[in-house]
This record gives sequence, structure tokens and C-alpha cells, in this order.
Amino acid sequence: MRLISAVMGVVLLAIAGCAQMGGMEEREKTYGKNPPVIGQSFASDRSKPGDLWKLYLQASDPDGDMEAIIAAVDQPGIGQYPASITKIKGENGKELSGYIFLNTSGQKDYDFLDNQELEVSVQIRDKAGHTSKSITHKVLFLVRETQKAPPAGDFKEEALGPIMVILRPVSGRR
Repeated sequence: MRLISAVMGVVLLAIAGCAQMGGMEEREKTYGKNPPVIGQSFASDRSKPGDLWKLYLQASDPDGDMEAIIAAVDQPGIGQYPASITKIKGENGKELSGYIFLNTSGQKDYDFLDNQELEVSVQIRDKAGHTSKSITHKVLFLVRETQKAPPAGDFKEEALGPIMVILRPVSGRR
């Protein structure tokens, strides 16, 4: 009986995969076959707990259908938080320049971030379902640090949206 269930599960996965592929072909007819490209990115490798950490992006999609910025935050001792999805405004569907941000202040005391390093990976997804190559930045939080600014003129100083993650202290830390 277990074997039959396992075989049925594989068959259902195969059918679902074929249906998804058909869906991709339909979406490509509507939106195009080109994936988004992150041309440039910048983030300060150091910041102070409680600051708004900014990750700057420049991206484009020849089809003009960029839909969302997907960010994954990995924290030692915690692991990876659920992915954060930030919707891209329609006028930025073809090209965007600006920053996404991680809010490390709020109602909680974020001193627990002192001497903690986070790794943030970002991809951009378009309406056809294509994703860009992933970019990754690390940031070390230190009480007396100041964020570095991006190179002058490379990025717009425009907020694209938040990285929707609520950071937690590692067990045993404040």
C-alpha cells in the first residue's frame, strides 16, 4: 500500500510539473522570455544596531515585467528567515534603481545585534516567473559603526520597499 501511495505521489508531482511548465509557456507568451538582471548592487558591510540598513539595487528587464524583489536573510544561530517579497511598482517594471531596507530599530531593543553578521541574498522575479541571478551582501552590526554611502551617482536615493523580517536574538544572547 505504501508503494502505491509513493508511486501515486511521484505521478502527481510529474503532472503538477507539466502543468507548471505549461503555465510558464503561457506566461512567456504574455510577458516575454527574458529574465530580470541585477546590473549593480551595493550595501555597507557595517552598520549600527538600530539603524536602517540599505541595500542598493540597479536592475532591468527588457520585457518590462519585473514584479517583486525577493530577499532572504540568514542569521548565525537562527538560520534563514522566511523569504521577504517586496512588490515592484509598475513604473519600475523595466528599470529600477534605489534601495531596499532592513529596519533594525523599533519597539524592541536591538542591542542583541551588536557583533552579529547577517547575510542577505536578493533576486528579482518577473511576471512570467523568471528570476534574476542572486546577489549576496553581508553586514556586521557594531555599536560604533556608521554605514558607508554608495558610490556617488550610481543609484537613486529612492526607497523600493522594506525587507520584511523581524530579527530575533540568538538563544542565550540579550
